[in-house]
Amino acid sequence: MAGHDESKMKLETKRHYLVGPYEALKKGIFITASCLIIFIALRNSLIWHVEQCWGASKNFWSSIWAVFYWLSGENFFNMYIYGVWLLGIFTFTIGNIFFLVLDLTGKPSVFLRYKIQEDKGVPVSWMKYKKALWRCAFNIVVVVLLFQLVMYPLAVLGRMHAGYELPTFATTVLHFTGYMVIEEIGFYYTHRLFHHPWLYKYIHKTHHEWTAPTGITSVYSHPLEHFVGNLGPMGLGPIIMGSHVSIACLWIIIAVVNTTISHSGYHLPFLPSSEAHDFHHLKFNQNYGVFGVLDRLHGTDEQFRQSKNYERHIVLLGLNPAKQLFPNTQKRNAD
Repeated sequence: MAGHDESKMKLETKRHYLVGPYEALKKGIFITASCLIIFIALRNSLIWHVEQCWGASKNFWSSIWAVFYWLSGENFFNMYIYGVWLLGIFTFTIGNIFFLVLDLTGKPSVFLRYKIQEDKGVPVSWMKYKKALWRCAFNIVVVVLLFQLVMYPLAVLGRMHAGYELPTFATTVLHFTGYMVIEEIGFYYTHRLFHHPWLYKYIHKTHHEWTAPTGITSVYSHPLEHFVGNLGPMGLGPIIMGSHVSIACLWIIIAVVNTTISHSGYHLPFLPSSEAHDFHHLKFNQNYGVFGVLDRLHGTDEQFRQSKNYERHIVLLGLNPAKQLFPNTQKRNAD
């Protein structure tokens, strides 16, 4: 009996070592497959819902595009040159009205709690602001029009187009991804180039007259810098990607609004954080890029990452200012 029990025990042990890994493998495959199925289902569901929203809003966008298409005489030259030019002027103007009133009057005062550099005076001097307005007007009217005329042959060569049919959601996302890569690379390296001592002294110093920026200072720069450093990276994306003009127009609206917010001097709730570029105007040699990827790669954000501004560099999902959520550390002096 003892020998039989011992043999049975050895058999059970052997079965355990054989079946155990097999069961674990089965369980692993089952869990992995289940997770994969859920992921695919959610992914497909998400894409379906996004495409439904895109499709539902397509009538709205189609109506706007139809008007744009009709006003341009169904002509690509008119769309690319005059349409994009006027769209940029309109977006910049509308996007800056709120910040202009806030900067010049300090009202509505409830928003002053979101100002990043609190020690910089509000309201801003009208004389200083008026000087900036004249230069900004020249850049968005004259320099942008010149840029569009110069880039037109490249747009044709790059097979940009402007058919009546709007592109799909997937195409729009793909092109936007390309735009962001081109913008980050183009803006980072041209911006850093303009910080070369000679170029800074004669060209880029104009932009840095404002150590505490405001919305309009996004285009307050030397005309050459605006052409090469601001418009170049933004305008090259649609050309390289061979985009439909409607995608380029959407990109311009988002880019202009984003750079206005980045230069606003305010970290407002539910909007992209302006802490990084505000820090650049404060320190000059930090945060050259748009998205921070190349700054991290080249180490040109080290001071920023060690500052309170970095902790505050988030999208505020409530009404409390970032300074309250991440207050400055108070150092007590020794008695």
